[in-house]
Amino acid sequence: MLVRRVGRPGLVGLAARTAVVAGTATAVSGSMQAKQQKKAQEQQQQYEAAQQQAQAAQQQAAPAAPAAQAPAPPAGGVDVVAELQKLASLKEAGVLSDEEFAAAKAKLLG
Repeated sequence: MLVRRVGRPGLVGLAARTAVVAGTATAVSGSMQAKQQKKAQEQQQQYEAAQQQAQAAQQQAAPAAPAAQAPAPPAGGVDVVAELQKLASLKEAGVLSDEEFAAAKAKLLG
């Protein structure tokens, strides 16, 4: 005759429930991370396309002018574009809030 326990689950039931919860959390986390990476890559591609369009428009506006190189940051200076890209990727990854991003961007540009 089997006696059925009522109340708390046994050790096997507890281990099974823990495994299900951990597996679900891992799957959700991996899915979110993949979506964030995909979104960051898309934004990077959009940024690069916009830069190429701007360069093409600039070359069409002044075709006779020699191509000028972008000025290098001063020694010990900050590459503003690279820093802005880092801030944007941190914001997309959820490390920075909108307010923190805006404050850091204002500090960098101002």
